[in-house]
Amino acid sequence: MSDTSRRPRTHGKPYRRPKKDPVRILAFEALRAVDERDAYANLVLPPLLRKAREGGDFDGRDAALATELVYGTLRRQGTYDAVIAECVDRPLREVDPPVLDVLSLGAHQLLGTRIPTHAAVSATVELARVVLGDGRAKFVNAVLRKVAQHDLDGWLERVAPPYDEDPEDHLAVVHSHPRWVVSALWDSLGGGRAGIEELLAADNERPEVTLVARPGRATADELLREDAAVPGRWSPYAVRLTEGGEPGSIEAVRDGRAGVQDEGSQLVALALANAPLDGPDEKWLDGCAGPGGKAALLAALAAERGAMLLASEKQPHRAGLVAKALHGNPGPYQVIAADGTRPPWRPGSFDRVLMDVPCTGLGALRRRPEARWRRRPEDLEGFAPLQRGLLRTALESVRVGGVVGYATCSPHLAETRAVVMDVLKQFPQTELVDVRPLLPGVPDLGDGPDVQLWPHRHGTDAMYLAVVRRTG
Repeated sequence: MSDTSRRPRTHGKPYRRPKKDPVRILAFEALRAVDERDAYANLVLPPLLRKAREGGDFDGRDAALATELVYGTLRRQGTYDAVIAECVDRPLREVDPPVLDVLSLGAHQLLGTRIPTHAAVSATVELARVVLGDGRAKFVNAVLRKVAQHDLDGWLERVAPPYDEDPEDHLAVVHSHPRWVVSALWDSLGGGRAGIEELLAADNERPEVTLVARPGRATADELLREDAAVPGRWSPYAVRLTEGGEPGSIEAVRDGRAGVQDEGSQLVALALANAPLDGPDEKWLDGCAGPGGKAALLAALAAERGAMLLASEKQPHRAGLVAKALHGNPGPYQVIAADGTRPPWRPGSFDRVLMDVPCTGLGALRRRPEARWRRRPEDLEGFAPLQRGLLRTALESVRVGGVVGYATCSPHLAETRAVVMDVLKQFPQTELVDVRPLLPGVPDLGDGPDVQLWPHRHGTDAMYLAVVRRTG
């Protein structure tokens, strides 16, 4: 008797082992980690890719496809959920999460890539056989065949309410953002359909990798010698890798003389460093320094002036990341683990203070697409006391004549202007500094004096910055 005759038979056909597809299995594992462990894809994916490369299973094209499958599925999750809901006979909450992840991967291949329909369906069904079993693979097959009946535009006509009837829900489905996030971003932009459509679309684009040449240690010209490297748009220290690229392969990045840093983050540090002040310019503070990108740039800028930077971070492991980022800085610096709301330093100790406060992260949805589904409106209430407390500490820590920068990677008004206005009521001897002249060449900065950067206008994360001077 042959081996085949001893295997189970299905509908009279010999049993066939499912084909293992390393790319799609890895993408599925990454999505499960994001869902089950509340992990972030930008932290989960690199070690998975590295392990696959070391095992000989992957080449560069495989890594690019796996990355697109993971990030594309996460970005478009809201849209794909609406489509899949039309193709199943039960509420989505009753579909097992691993099954829904496989369906979403299939939907992205069908609706968001150029993968041929038959290949997208068959490859996803094979994945389902490997990770879910034959029974649920049949369910996946049936659902994806329904999904394949229309392209993305056709599905959006069916599942998105008309804009005239419900603008926010229409935009939420079409651009795959929770409704409350659409509403908050729209408020921050100040209204108008064109702007919000451009912003939501920009959130769904894959961001370029941006490097920073740390002054005194590396130059932008050195980084521009790398393949597919072009100058940054606004920061003199920024270099963009237009074809993705692997930063870890660049010598200056490996040595710590350069780093990966969004250009919006660089501009925040540059604006604070450029802000005019009265009196000495010797002691700088980064009061929420983890993981260290802004601190490294500030420390390098401080060193050029003979100033020193104190980088403070509450979480010890993040303070370790800051120390690693600052290692080799040409001037004096110190890294400590301390609670910024109960600082160990004396009031009035610093000439310049940066507080880049913890926030919802709604300004970095290009880089962390899963954050849009993880955050809730009530998170704002949890951050509010901390944000106000840290800004109060900053204002108490700076001397008269010195300046404070309050920054967030969120454009939500409750985390930006509302915090600044509330806290300044308690500090009447302060004045807002117009940030716009501190960012020469950067357009569309609004009416001031604070500044909100935007992905669709500036190609950066949606960083906010207000600068305050102590006058008494």
